[in-house]
Amino acid sequence: MSQTVTPTPADLNGSKVLPNPGNTPVSTFNVNEFIQETLALTRRLFIQLQRRPSTLIAGIIQPVMWLVLFGALFQNMPQGLFGTSQNYGQFLAAGVIVFTAFSGALNAGLPVMFDREFGFLNRLLVAPLASRFSIVLASAIFIATMSLVQTAVIIAMSAVLGAGLPAPIGLGLVVAIVVVLVLGVTALSLGLAFALPGHIELIAVIFVSSLPLLFASTALAPLSFMPTWLQVVASLNPLSYAIEPIRYIYTHPNWLLGSVVMHTPFGTVTMAIALLILVGFSTAGLLAIRPLLKRSFA
Repeated sequence: MSQTVTPTPADLNGSKVLPNPGNTPVSTFNVNEFIQETLALTRRLFIQLQRRPSTLIAGIIQPVMWLVLFGALFQNMPQGLFGTSQNYGQFLAAGVIVFTAFSGALNAGLPVMFDREFGFLNRLLVAPLASRFSIVLASAIFIATMSLVQTAVIIAMSAVLGAGLPAPIGLGLVVAIVVVLVLGVTALSLGLAFALPGHIELIAVIFVSSLPLLFASTALAPLSFMPTWLQVVASLNPLSYAIEPIRYIYTHPNWLLGSVVMHTPFGTVTMAIALLILVGFSTAGLLAIRPLLKRSFA
């Protein structure tokens, strides 16, 4: 009795195709599709901004008002009261830049939360995406772009008000500091968007945390003006490690990575140490939300 032999499948070049035991699905990560998905989701956020530009307009007007009003309030301060700053506007510029970027990044979870509540996020999760982390990356790109636009406006306005303008390499470091801070805070905000039950709770967390973090930092006053307990709190606040390097760049054209930017109760902090602490904070934020995102995207 003859036996029929089924030939091994081959491709067009004649190479053999290995069998897939157990019919196990083979998942491949396509970089091009991931980039395309991320760009599409980012474009969606910008379309929403184009239809409702009030968010960007308010995000620009508010820090400008801070610069104008607070700068006028302390216009007649004695020279040298706030360190080496020529005027309070120059001292305040760094704090306004950092707090504006921080506030925008803290609100990054709201669009995702609204997508959760309106059901759009469920549609994305069941879609054949190359990676669901494109949802997170798109939000990070959108918030970082918004923060850079706001930063550019604040730098220009503060220069008009007499704060001066850092050198090009200093401006590059300011942009890098803003981006690193935004990525870390955006990660935490997105983690809250998946952890909290609704947007009411997320808005409550934003309101409760934003102002205390502002006043418990060096945004409005130097550490030397604060009582000892507040100096300790401000020295533990990651915003201070973004504010002080930017402030030092404004007041010292010839800055170095070894330049001392802050004297804390724990010791002196150089430019390099402040940047490392800031990078560590953002890295910890990104790593902290990974398990939560995996459970949410499962």
